[in-house]
Amino acid sequence: MKILFLSDIHGNYPALTAVERHARSQGGYDLAIHCGDATVYAPFPNEVLDWLRQHARVSLLGNTDLKVRKLLRGKPFKKPSSMEKRVMYTKTADQLSEANRNYLVELPQQEELEIGGLLFGCFHGSPDAFDEHLFADTSTMRFQELAGKTQAEVILCGHSHTPFHKKIKNKHFINAGSVGRMFDGSPDACYAMIYLNEGRLTVRHHRVAYDVEEVVNELARQLLPPIYAEMFRQGRKLN
Repeated sequence: MKILFLSDIHGNYPALTAVERHARSQGGYDLAIHCGDATVYAPFPNEVLDWLRQHARVSLLGNTDLKVRKLLRGKPFKKPSSMEKRVMYTKTADQLSEANRNYLVELPQQEELEIGGLLFGCFHGSPDAFDEHLFADTSTMRFQELAGKTQAEVILCGHSHTPFHKKIKNKHFINAGSVGRMFDGSPDACYAMIYLNEGRLTVRHHRVAYDVEEVVNELARQLLPPIYAEMFRQGRKLN
């Protein structure tokens, strides 16, 4: 069993298609899981949501998706206060198709499912908080606390855009990194492939180059703030 584990696509369809091509070149996958933040910052939200509707067994709501959902429901939000960020959220909400609006507003914040005899818990941040950032160097004590907050044996998370795999108290914590918006100085997409074989779990993280200029050109065509073009080119969080 091979699980294509994705998170934090952030509207970056060119990165997503590059990841899918790479995964298929490595032998394909049996199911796909996405741990939230499908939308905002790159200008292809419809294409990303179309792909998730077709391919993802699990697709979660992320914090950027939550703000878009508020806009779709006619609710204001106080954050982000930055006008550049607010433009990105508003543009995303305005261009979504009806099918994708309906899909986004129904996304769950977490989900559990059994795969290959193991219970998977899927979260955007952590089992404790929707917006918690987990990193490879988060304290062992914190991971132990989180292990006690879910029955899941495999805990999948995103949000921090930082790939890792840790085993704590016989539980696996796996972060896929970010498909669409890495912050480590490389613009390359990041994802994880999870392999299950008779109860044994292994993980491989991959970095994949994609056509960043396709994103940059579409940002310019939509007259979106230029800081985001530099963000994607540099692979840095500039906002």
